[in-house]
Amino acid sequence: MPYKILKKEALAPQIKLMEIEAPYVARAARPGQFIVLRIHEQGERIPITIGKADKERGVLTIAFQEVGKTTYHLGTLEAGDELLDVVGPLGKPSEIDKFGTVVAVGGGIGVPLLYPIVKALKEVGNRIIMIEGARSAELLVLEDWFRPIVDELRITTDDGSRGRKGFVSDELRDILESGQKVDRVIAVGPAIMMKVVSELTRPYGIPTIVSLNSIMVDGTGMCGACRVEVDGKTMFACVDGPEMDGHKVDFDLLMKRLDAYKAMEKESLELFLKTKEASNARG
Repeated sequence: MPYKILKKEALAPQIKLMEIEAPYVARAARPGQFIVLRIHEQGERIPITIGKADKERGVLTIAFQEVGKTTYHLGTLEAGDELLDVVGPLGKPSEIDKFGTVVAVGGGIGVPLLYPIVKALKEVGNRIIMIEGARSAELLVLEDWFRPIVDELRITTDDGSRGRKGFVSDELRDILESGQKVDRVIAVGPAIMMKVVSELTRPYGIPTIVSLNSIMVDGTGMCGACRVEVDGKTMFACVDGPEMDGHKVDFDLLMKRLDAYKAMEKESLELFLKTKEASNARG
């Protein structure tokens, strides 16, 4: 069955939000899970995290950044267009319990995934400190989603155009060094950010959960493309995760694997943009 796009919105340069009609997925989705979508029959399968799941309307809300050929193509679609496949929900749901004080750290396009997790954690009685970071103010997204549900929202930007000048790790370090009790940290974003966050919390012995953004194809554990090393063992992010113990993840190996297809991804994107430009020129 095709999956209709109900809404499209630009959140920031090259960052889009979409609402997709997918009733079966929306009704089953739980915090921390993701989907794999395909635009058309010859299209690439890509994993995208679920930002919101409206069970009554049967609608998923996703946000994505245009970084490769498929996400650029997805960004050209409009409300009323249809996707061929939306498979999910995939992955293990987040552990939701009353831990105490939870610090949620979001970087870039990792921020939308944190919303359902933070919302669920708040609903069971946790105190939530949210740290959101981006390269600049114009790339900060979804603050209006988080402000009503967190106890503190701290903003950092690399260039200082909004909030604290620096990184999310700088803000987290201040919290840890202040002596206030932190019972759990959840980090979602670029691999290097999650690595730094995990190393910061390690000396304090604070449980630190990261959501791994490894390369995925089928999303069901069959292809092995998303394999990661956790505590010296090979695991699949799509079925064993995507959430893992940040103190046990081999982030260096993860980042090396994420870079494996960069040249081919660049070539594919350049070909797509050139073809699209030629098509537009023909009218």
